[in-house]
Amino acid sequence: MDLLNTLVDKGLRRETPTRGEALAVLATSDDDLLDVVAAAGKVRRHWFGRRVKLNYLVNLKSGLCPEDCSYCSQRLGSRADILKYTWLKPDEASKAAAAGLAGGAKRVCLVASGRGPTDRDVDRVSDTIRAIKEQNGGVEVCACLGLLSDGQAERLREAGADAYNHNLNTSESTYGDITTTHTYADRVDTVQKAHAAGLSACSGLIAGMGESDEDLVDVVFALRELDPDSVPVNFLIPFEGTPLAKEWHLTPQRCLRILAMVRFVCPDVEVRIAGGREVHLRTMQPLALHLANSIFLGDYLTSEGQAGRADLEMIADAGFEVEGTDRVTLPEHRTGGGCGSHDDGGCAAHEGDGCGSHGGGACGPAPSGAGSCAGAAEENAPRTDEPRTDLVAVRRRGAGTDLAPNA
Repeated sequence: MDLLNTLVDKGLRRETPTRGEALAVLATSDDDLLDVVAAAGKVRRHWFGRRVKLNYLVNLKSGLCPEDCSYCSQRLGSRADILKYTWLKPDEASKAAAAGLAGGAKRVCLVASGRGPTDRDVDRVSDTIRAIKEQNGGVEVCACLGLLSDGQAERLREAGADAYNHNLNTSESTYGDITTTHTYADRVDTVQKAHAAGLSACSGLIAGMGESDEDLVDVVFALRELDPDSVPVNFLIPFEGTPLAKEWHLTPQRCLRILAMVRFVCPDVEVRIAGGREVHLRTMQPLALHLANSIFLGDYLTSEGQAGRADLEMIADAGFEVEGTDRVTLPEHRTGGGCGSHDDGGCAAHEGDGCGSHGGGACGPAPSGAGSCAGAAEENAPRTDEPRTDLVAVRRRGAGTDLAPNA
């Protein structure tokens, strides 16, 4: 396919595709899906080999957010039955982080619900960052605390933070339909503050909120312009009790096309499969590793994820390897400070913003008797176009509980 050959050539040269080419990727048929994955996989392997970076979320403060982001289980007015707790102490957060690091994670993402941190909150998170860094050599720490005020990014950097996450989530033209308590421009400003402070910028999107192909392309091109080092791609988890609870539009094939489009537009950045991979990619998750070079290990902010051991087995079985702390994630031309996917060398703690995690899904236990015969399995299997509410499980373990975390 001429389109895919063109996109591979551009990806290897770090050249931006046209909007028409990006839209064409999303419009490809299921018959061409494996060709699309293979083409984007060439770009992924060129810049990142077969390495998979593991990230681990620690939800420092859960629920009771004053913002009204429609996708978020922690939003103002949410009726979702999630964990709600105030700030973890630094030693509690460090203990939670240690579980993820023991499971192979390279980066810890510290998330807190709310519009943005107070100066006291920044002090609290700074103490947590120092505690994690002192106890774990080589760990990367990313903070995700919502909208930043002047000087706060610099203080987090001084405390040892390596990165800051704040997602754009959707296109500027449709942002007001999703959130009214802050603006798209507020989000852009926070990403720019993080970047200016010398933090590695992390910013991504949420797919599946009823957006058009044009909206998806718009937000990914906007991210390319902002030039973050990492782009988390979330797939909406339609939590019961939120305004988007009935939005079930994604298929595994659609998710793979979205990831491929992001890889072609952002060829040399860390593309991370974030919340929702278990719910929407399901058994196609291993194929997604050919497109993205980063995932979250274990659970998400307010929902359970695939078992950590299953994540590691999936990576190994697919022929990939976990990226160690001795390896630099980004290509050399991006590691000279800040970002740089462009030729000039330059690149909130709400559900969906948690360092790129929309909140994730769950791979529940197999039904009793599963696999007893192929005919029964086929008869009982849910149709691919039906909502998979059975795969959405609220997190009841890890941070904020007395139960061991999933890592």
